[in-house]
Order: sequence, then C-alpha cells, then structure tokens
Amino acid sequence: MIREIAGMTFIIVGIAFDFFGVLGLVRLPDVYNRLQAATKCVTFGTAGLLFGVFILQGFNAFGFKALIGIVFIFLAAPVAAHAIARSAHRSGIPLTSETVVDAYEEDHEMKE
Repeated sequence: MIREIAGMTFIIVGIAFDFFGVLGLVRLPDVYNRLQAATKCVTFGTAGLLFGVFILQGFNAFGFKALIGIVFIFLAAPVAAHAIARSAHRSGIPLTSETVVDAYEEDHEMKE
C-alpha cells in the first residue's frame, strides 16, 4: 500500500515537471531559455517517472533498468544541453533582449 502511494507520488511529480517543462518550451523567448526548461523537464520529470516505476516494480530486472535509465539521464542531459547551447552561441543565434549576462561572450568564446 505505501509502496504504491510513494511510487504514484513520484510519477505524478514527474508528470508535473514534464508539464511545466513543455510549458516553458512554449512560453520562453529564445533557444537558451527553452533549452534550460527542456533540460529541467527531462532531468527531473523523466527521472521522477522512472524512480516511481522503480518503487512500484521493486528490485527486479525492470526496476534496475529504470535505475540505469535515471543514471544515464543525469549524466547525459546536462552534457547535451551544454553542447547544444554552446553550438547555438557559436552559430550566432541571438539572445533575447532581456538577457542580462552572456557568459560565453565574457569568456571570449568566439575569439579563437
């Protein structure tokens, strides 16, 4: 009983993170802000869903696959987001006018 409640709670929280991530993709002004929203939604939303599945399934093959998926997401999503943001900046995709800090420009990323 408590396992089902805890598992469903993690699944619901994961779905909420995914929903707000999709909302951020629609509402945010430029590629960099959208990328941040997408990365948070993938990392926390999908990891929450997979952890809820692990709690519901327990320590069997399917549950361990969910744990391996969580580890892969935590390792791959931030690296992929950084690579996409850096390539977008190097391609000259402009930031929104409300942007306050451009760390790549401050580090002279474009000067090679």
